[in-house]
Amino acid sequence: MSDAFNVPSADGPAGEGAPELRYHQLHRLGRGGRLRALFGVAGMLAALLIVVPGVLLGVYSAIGEPAGEISTDPLTPIGLAFVNITLAAAVPVVILVTRVAQELPAGWIVSVVGRFRWRWLLTCIGLAGVALGASLLLALVLPDHGGAAIEGSAAEATDRTIAFVVIVALLMPLQAAGEEYAFRGYLTQAMGGVVPGRLGTALAVVVPAVMFALAHGTQDAPVFIDRLSFGLVAGVLVILTGGLEAGIALHVANNGVFFGLTLAFGDIDQALAPIAGTWWLLPSTLVQSLGFLGLVVWMARRRHLDTSTEVVVLEPKRPRV
Repeated sequence: MSDAFNVPSADGPAGEGAPELRYHQLHRLGRGGRLRALFGVAGMLAALLIVVPGVLLGVYSAIGEPAGEISTDPLTPIGLAFVNITLAAAVPVVILVTRVAQELPAGWIVSVVGRFRWRWLLTCIGLAGVALGASLLLALVLPDHGGAAIEGSAAEATDRTIAFVVIVALLMPLQAAGEEYAFRGYLTQAMGGVVPGRLGTALAVVVPAVMFALAHGTQDAPVFIDRLSFGLVAGVLVILTGGLEAGIALHVANNGVFFGLTLAFGDIDQALAPIAGTWWLLPSTLVQSLGFLGLVVWMARRRHLDTSTEVVVLEPKRPRV
């Protein structure tokens, strides 16, 4: 496996073999160029910010009052479902945009082998559980519980709580996948596809991470740094592992634990977009993110995971035996 961030150029030989591309360079397999990348980003944003919410609001207006009130502050079950479905729609939107703008099949959005590596995803979910467990244990001994909602008595189970649990279980994984497709998927490949060399690699990690943090709206410094660090680690992992699976696993596990603890012990009304936090949030965040990063890189090397693809390959690789 190639060393971290030692990215071979698509214009020259990669070692002794054919030229190779890392994940963030995969747009070069199709129709590249800055105008196409800009068109793709603009199309993705228009779809997710205007078209998808408009369609969902149209459906909601047809259903009416029985669906409940769309609200995110305070958060209602239908409000959480609305947000999750909107973000989950990023998966088909990114697939469509990539197909139209770069003329690439959907598989190249997911990984350098042109398909979803399901066994690797399950492995990463297990590793995310280990990292999150270590983070929660550390939070227990930090002041303010390290920003975790793990104090107070257990909340009473109501019909509203059960509705939240069902939405989190069914839609939260799709929402997490949608965000990864948009930020660590299309935006990462758009940056790496038009900016060459180490600068392109750095921008492919940093720009989506900053946009990911800013997309969460108004927030104080600890919360912003927490989200930025998540985006940076997920961006590094997508290049080091050659796909979105690790980022999706961490995102699903992180959101699931957060909403689970909030439903059990905290206040769900402001849970969707917390804007204030304590600086004690950061030690547990670093343990979680860096611990997961180390575990995933170690396991990827043990499994000799594919992290690049030959420039001439235009169809998914066969699985290794």
